[in-house]
Amino acid sequence: MSAAALAAQQRWVRALERSTARLAHLPPPPVAGRLTRMVGLTLEASGCQAAVGDRCEIVTADDMHINAEVVGFAGENIYLMPTGDIHGLKPGARVLPRPGTGTVGVGPGLLGRVVDGACEPLDGRGPIAVTARVRLTGTPINPLARRRISEPLDVGVRAINGLLTVGRGQRIGLFAGSGVGKSVLLGMMARYTQADVIVVGLIGERGREVKEFIESILGPAGLARAVVVATPADHPPLMRLHGAWLATSIAEYFRDQGQSVLLIMDSLTRFAQAQREIGLAIGEAPATKGYPPSVFARLPQLVERAGNGVNTGGSITAFYTVLAEGDDHNDPIADAARAILDGHIVLSRRIADGGRYPAIDVEASVSRVMHDIVSVAHSDLARRLRQRSALYEHNRDLITIGAYQRGSDPRVDEAIASWPQIESYLRQDMRQSVLLADSISQLQQAVPDAAPPRSTSP
Repeated sequence: MSAAALAAQQRWVRALERSTARLAHLPPPPVAGRLTRMVGLTLEASGCQAAVGDRCEIVTADDMHINAEVVGFAGENIYLMPTGDIHGLKPGARVLPRPGTGTVGVGPGLLGRVVDGACEPLDGRGPIAVTARVRLTGTPINPLARRRISEPLDVGVRAINGLLTVGRGQRIGLFAGSGVGKSVLLGMMARYTQADVIVVGLIGERGREVKEFIESILGPAGLARAVVVATPADHPPLMRLHGAWLATSIAEYFRDQGQSVLLIMDSLTRFAQAQREIGLAIGEAPATKGYPPSVFARLPQLVERAGNGVNTGGSITAFYTVLAEGDDHNDPIADAARAILDGHIVLSRRIADGGRYPAIDVEASVSRVMHDIVSVAHSDLARRLRQRSALYEHNRDLITIGAYQRGSDPRVDEAIASWPQIESYLRQDMRQSVLLADSISQLQQAVPDAAPPRSTSP
């Protein structure tokens, strides 16, 4: 054999070895299965291999493609939940696993856009330019590696700035029934909060409210620095879960870029109800008032993703709305949310019916990090106002009917004298923004006999 032929043979052998090595690292080809059962929105397939969280594509005889996600299994069968319309499905449809699809594209091109739970644009402005891909369910952060909450965040709402001061990186629950000004308060914070990026997740709400929130409440200026993820109530439960995860993933991306992010999610209750629908559909036993255990596992997994980052200087300050069905604040979801959040703001129907907005119930609300991020003087001012407000509210009926005699209790007399200033302090027009420094100075005016604060730092 000539030298040229020998060299060519050696090159061919080396090429074959490289190809063989590449083939050894390729994953095995996906094994397709068949659709065997459908009950409600739960699909059951047999003969295919897929892990929980993997996506699958269901192909019907007329070449219709439907996306679904694996949510459970029993023996050799897997359970799937569709992410879109399921009309036209037939028994025996092919089920093709699509592993490794649990990521989403993110980037600065998302700013000013409105997307659905699959990160597909809803605003008709064409494709979104993405620069990176992140996990939809996020990556847990070591709790000891997180930066502490050490500085206040100006949200532009006087009652919150002064009495329920929010820290940068805090997670707050907004507890409210229907029709008490929850969306208006969210819009005020979205427009006035001192944050670099705003991420809004409209999860499971009425479709009409999406456009109303974007155009009337958020406004063009707010939308310019915001990303809106909308999965209304008519979307499948899996897409409602994805909407909450997607909004949090987008917020995590901007936080990791060193930016201050405000995450507004409306609502945490609809997220829990979507997980309840999925859990019950695949046979999970209900535990507390119809909610299966997986609901109470999903809630902290979602909420714990917000907060301060590790070393980039970025943060996610999150407001989660919690619906009080029938104004019952002891609902299982409301109770669980209070336990995992860093504070709660309660909106009262009685206060809203009296015409005071925002209808914040100061007595029932608390910020768990306020004492760590404000001065002692500021904390004393807030405590004094809360005490006077509570005294007046507890004696309101006696005062209203004239049964209270002035001089009976000096503390109540003081509360009555201060009440006009207190009520004026708690009231704020939705088109008005009040800075943190102004909120503190006006707090001093509402309780004038207290010592003025020297600074807003601890």
